[in-house]
Amino acid sequence: MSVRVLLVRTAGTNCDQESARAFAMAGAEPMFVHINRLMREPALLREARICMIPGGFTYGDDIAAGKILAHEIRTRLLGPFRDFIRSGRLVLGVCNGFQVLIKAGLLPDPFADEPTATLGWNDSNRFEARWVRMRIDSNRSAFLRDTGRIIELPVAHGEGKFIPRDANVLRRLQDGGQIVLRYCGPHGESVGYPGNPNGSVDAIAGICDPSGRVLGLMPHPERNVVLTHHPRWTRGEAPAVPDGLAFFTNAVEYARTLHV
Repeated sequence: MSVRVLLVRTAGTNCDQESARAFAMAGAEPMFVHINRLMREPALLREARICMIPGGFTYGDDIAAGKILAHEIRTRLLGPFRDFIRSGRLVLGVCNGFQVLIKAGLLPDPFADEPTATLGWNDSNRFEARWVRMRIDSNRSAFLRDTGRIIELPVAHGEGKFIPRDANVLRRLQDGGQIVLRYCGPHGESVGYPGNPNGSVDAIAGICDPSGRVLGLMPHPERNVVLTHHPRWTRGEAPAVPDGLAFFTNAVEYARTLHV
């Protein structure tokens, strides 16, 4: 069964090709759509089982990272995206895509009246581009398995600090198993900068919605899908199956079970 993946892009998107390749490696059929076309033809969403907003610097991040694209989705496409999620389909946002999902209000809860979290400037006040470790802390997301496993992915962002609106929002995320990825040290231990590259509250690297079908994360899984992506592959320290590839294979396997 073919699994079609819709990759939404606009001015400044620059991780769409890598993301398409990762989904193709997982057995999916990626297709690209510009946000302008999607706003004219929101029914295009129904042609896919997975929708991804890739990384990049949409509209130059001129107002704030992901803010303009998030505004377009919230004002023109919120209903279609909610229907897409309600039907059981999957949504993935990576880096700038995570920023878009958060600021559009599709995470942490796509059916809340207003956004309840944001992604702010890194505590270092600089762009962070490095490899980091994360611990999978929840089995709720359709994109992730193997709770407790430590994985490695690269980050590249200036505004990646996860900030919940208040303590109640953070508690709901914790209690609901929505915090699926936390920055950690080599043995899963808590870590400060640079292991937590942005100072995220509770070391949050990625969250899902209550259904587990919408995932957002700052690190880039599409940049670790072949052995030679890993910075220490020549030393024999890279996993045989790259950590990033599992995000895409898990999603495609899940999407194949959908009756939509």
